[in-house]
Amino acid sequence: MKEYKNIFFIGIGGIGMSALARYFHSVGKSVYGYDRHQSELTLELEKMGISIHYTDDLNNIPDSLTKENTLVIITPAVPKSHSQWNYFIDNEFEIKKRSEVLGLITKDTYCFAVAGTHGKTTTTGILGHILYESGVDVTAFVGGIVENYHSNLIGNGKTVTVVEADEFDRSFLRLHPDMACINSMDADHLDIYGDKSHIEESFIEFANKIQDKNKLFTPSELNLNATKIGFSDSDDFQAKNIKIQNGAYVFDVKTKTGDIKDIRFYLPGKHNLTNALTALSMAKTYGVSDENIKKALESFKGIERRFSYKIKTDNLVLIDDYAHHPTEINAVYTAVKELYPNKKNVAIFQPHLFSRTRDFLDGFAASLSQFDEVILLDIYPARELPIEGVTSEVLLGKINNPNKKLVPKEELNSSVLNSNAQIVVVVGAGDIGEMVISLKKDLENKR
Repeated sequence: MKEYKNIFFIGIGGIGMSALARYFHSVGKSVYGYDRHQSELTLELEKMGISIHYTDDLNNIPDSLTKENTLVIITPAVPKSHSQWNYFIDNEFEIKKRSEVLGLITKDTYCFAVAGTHGKTTTTGILGHILYESGVDVTAFVGGIVENYHSNLIGNGKTVTVVEADEFDRSFLRLHPDMACINSMDADHLDIYGDKSHIEESFIEFANKIQDKNKLFTPSELNLNATKIGFSDSDDFQAKNIKIQNGAYVFDVKTKTGDIKDIRFYLPGKHNLTNALTALSMAKTYGVSDENIKKALESFKGIERRFSYKIKTDNLVLIDDYAHHPTEINAVYTAVKELYPNKKNVAIFQPHLFSRTRDFLDGFAASLSQFDEVILLDIYPARELPIEGVTSEVLLGKINNPNKKLVPKEELNSSVLNSNAQIVVVVGAGDIGEMVISLKKDLENKR
């Protein structure tokens, strides 16, 4: 990649874009950006000295930016009508997608790539944390804020990278991984792929980038030639003797060279245990010591909006989670029942994308029906226009649970306050995460 002095981001507030912005700022580039609205992420970037504006106005582009000294990075969420984007096109600036830039950054490093329709962000965060805490010269680009670092960028290394290999838009095919995992190959992004067979083809193409199958890791149920991780004797890396002690999983892991004993890991849910096992397997294969792996797993605090506790008392718990696919909602429910089997729960769900709601309508209904009570919000459109006949009302009608209702955003807090549930679970990938702040405040004031 040409040595540009300036980097301009269109959509700088996105979780993946902001990690790249932090990276370029850390290596001494002048970073600028546009986003539709201010957020905690953009405020953090501004505090670092990154210049951000929030109106699509050509006057906000600094005069010092020329096609010779500036690289422009865009996110797929930006509409084609965006005037700044069109200005850069018309003036022949080099414009790249975020995934292309990530591919270029990682090309000359030892690259760990974490793929799969679920669990990417948590696995990336755990692996980045293990490597960083073990003294590896690593930079990890994480699709969420890692609690230990209050950042989506871990480290500032030059020789090793950890990245989420995102299947959206087939962008993971632009990466050059040396070691990789595929956590799952469920149907998703059917607006891009059409059907499950095409998404599986794309994952197989990604898997084929790893020639040494000792350096590709998958759960035992995935039919790929890879090192297998899981909970059965036939797996190459097996979690066993699993207990829960003082809110932590305590377990042993069988590896190819012997057992690692008495590992402690504090993130709830078997899906998170699997994420930890995957990260452990990759770090161990890379050469990190058992002792360093154990220490890092015990100290990992989690990812914001991944089963994040906002309130945790004996009589009230508020959990915030990014789950936006039926499989992920099932994982959240399973963790809630494991931890709080005898307490009433309520799930608040904001569907994300009209196309995803349409494609997984029955799956969403089944996963939500398990909760004691369900509060639905309207669909968050993100990059999409409405689809006729696809509404939260239709989803509500399919939920097999009498304790259900659809509420407007402004009535959410009062609806939750009127519930007698002790476990409040907020799930969704839209702007529901921003509503948790006021919900937490109101719940705390009620007590």
